[in-house]
Amino acid sequence: MKRKAMVIGLASITVGLIVLAVFRNSYFDSRVYHGAIVYWFRDGGMVYDFLRPGTPYGFTYPPFAGLVMSPMAVLPLLLVMILATIGTVITTALLVWWLAGPEFERRGWPVRFSFAIALCLALAFEPVRETISFGQVNTLLLALVAGDMLLGLDKGRKWAGVGIGLATAIKLTPGVFILYLLVTRRWRALWTAIGTATGVTLLAGAIFPDESREFWTSALWDTNRVGLLHFLSNQSERGLLARLPIDTVESKVWLVCVLATLGVWGWRVARARADVVGGLALTGVLGCLISPVTWIHHWVWVIPALVRCLFLFDSARVRFALGLSAYLLMTSHVTWLWDKAPRPPLELLGGNVYVWFGLALLLWTPVGTRRSSDVHERDKIIA
Repeated sequence: MKRKAMVIGLASITVGLIVLAVFRNSYFDSRVYHGAIVYWFRDGGMVYDFLRPGTPYGFTYPPFAGLVMSPMAVLPLLLVMILATIGTVITTALLVWWLAGPEFERRGWPVRFSFAIALCLALAFEPVRETISFGQVNTLLLALVAGDMLLGLDKGRKWAGVGIGLATAIKLTPGVFILYLLVTRRWRALWTAIGTATGVTLLAGAIFPDESREFWTSALWDTNRVGLLHFLSNQSERGLLARLPIDTVESKVWLVCVLATLGVWGWRVARARADVVGGLALTGVLGCLISPVTWIHHWVWVIPALVRCLFLFDSARVRFALGLSAYLLMTSHVTWLWDKAPRPPLELLGGNVYVWFGLALLLWTPVGTRRSSDVHERDKIIA
């Protein structure tokens, strides 16, 4: 009974946090997707000309993403919102099971109870509840990449790389995982990912030539479509720099930061090529840091790193403390204290919580800890 009461209590708090976020964000992105797809498929307009009324925001994804979302043209907006919420909950549950489930079983914990608690904590994580309340696709893409790496790449499946390729074709930023395949010399998966992304992109180009031309030559390069770089929710290295009074050298400093971040990431993943979960964790953090725009809801990609750190409570206390602190502060909504003037002191720290924790996780998330039962099989996977 105590366990059931604990689950019910935590679930109630989680639902309450999500409802508050929904009132604040009102499925903004789902409204943009739905409006753009209806404008494209039903009204005959150019999808990249669509802007949600009263805002500068429109459809920013490649044409293949529009093809995937095309059923929205015949679905009412309310149903799109419901399906987006269900999809986020299901994919978050899958991620929790893939990343934490083996630890529950290895430690002999009650699996159902542990899974229920972990799922509530994951859904309460601010990037996840922001994904739900905006009606975003972040956990769907993360699950596609994580499933590809954990169920395909880590097990030496021939189809490994397909999920990464599809995710890249939908939203470009998961392409950082193609770079991971290159650095870790997983050649077959690398060419599979590149071939998949290229193939479906060419398919979309053949079906929608005008839209493809518009996206690749114009819409992709129009940064005004995604929002202002200095907006607080942009918790990337570029966002941090955009909030500093260094306008004249900002882009050059950002390039140096990106190269340095890539260098640290490449060094760490190359030294632990057999650790696929660690690679997933570090590469997710990397993508959040180096993307020009990483809204808070995009930081779902840090979940694998947090899970790895949080399971070190009995062996590496400092790294466990890092994971716990990152989770608590990223979940607390505290960053938004620095959204509007007059701002509290320490704006450089508090207004960039995600960036600082992202850098810390990139440096200290443990990798190379995966226990391989078969060295030969590990080497085959790498090759």
